Amino acid sequence: MAKLTDTLKRLHLTVASVDSWLPHEHVPWVIAGPCSAESLRQMLTTARGLAKCRYVKAFRAGIWKPRTRPNSFEGVGEPGLEWLRNVKSETGLPTATEVANREHVELCLKYDVDILWIGARTTVSPFAVQEIAEALKGTDVPVLVKNPINAEIGLWLGAIERLYTVGLRKLAAVHRGFSTYVEMEFRNEPNWPIPIELKRLLPHLPLICDPSHITGNRQLIEPVSQMALDLGIQGLMIESHVHPDEALSDAAQQLTPKDLCRVVEQLRARDAAIADRELKTRMARMRAEISRVDARIIDDLAERMKWVEEIGQLKHEHNIPVLQIDRWENLLEDHIAKARKAGLDAEFIKAVFEIIHAQAVRRQL
Repeated sequence: MAKLTDTLKRLHLTVASVDSWLPHEHVPWVIAGPCSAESLRQMLTTARGLAKCRYVKAFRAGIWKPRTRPNSFEGVGEPGLEWLRNVKSETGLPTATEVANREHVELCLKYDVDILWIGARTTVSPFAVQEIAEALKGTDVPVLVKNPINAEIGLWLGAIERLYTVGLRKLAAVHRGFSTYVEMEFRNEPNWPIPIELKRLLPHLPLICDPSHITGNRQLIEPVSQMALDLGIQGLMIESHVHPDEALSDAAQQLTPKDLCRVVEQLRARDAAIADRELKTRMARMRAEISRVDARIIDDLAERMKWVEEIGQLKHEHNIPVLQIDRWENLLEDHIAKARKAGLDAEFIKAVFEIIHAQAVRRQL
């Protein structure tokens, strides 16, 4: 479990609110725009469409693209920064782009880019993040930190800490999912417990969800965005292109400005505050019952581990291997069957008992 350093504890108290650098009247507030800047016409046409949506508060576009393989489209570079300046001049939308090194930062400052973000492939490198932090020292530019590509909250926290240490206070984290070798519905595994843990550790740090990169599929952006809102995440970063199917990068995950506006209008934001007294009372009773059940679960687990240790002692005395794989497989199948009858998710129960079994094996070694 990740722990907060003294620096991050100070960040928790002093990080700037989103309203201080991106004023908004509605939830969700959205940062939207094409995966990549391709031409001035593409940028302006997309931006004009997005500016009509009351939820869109900033325009994003990739100027430099960190591609897996060379000889693919790696962004237009510096000319795209002038296009961002034109977008801001015409629409009034603040602009945002990704930076991966000192040169990127210096050019963005030169062209007055309003918001910078550090991408998932850069967050994994403390050297790169430190270089960016040093380049931003003495500025007041908002910086968004995307989660690292691997499921590692420590790297995420470390990148945020490096930026805070040089004096930056307008910070936010972006959840864009985690790479996995397992083939699944999404492009990147959402792994919601990790951003939830980040929010638990740093509740005042703004958290944004990037459903475009989580899903890799424009058809799935709406349900993932709703999931983020249901978890209390109020900001979204969504990719939009005036002609998505013709995009030079990530065509499948981009929405037209019109479709993006439609999707966002259909989302249901939830009020974090509970004003109704009767509702508060009912929820308090339910939470008390949940706490009672939790306490019982802890007591039952403690009793289980006592029996585990006694069995482990017998195995040791009679030279029996700790791991009895056939017994474990039969036990797990039985647990899953009972869980299904009880209306519980089989994968959830499997994960729970795998953790319990791993602890039991450790106690017997």
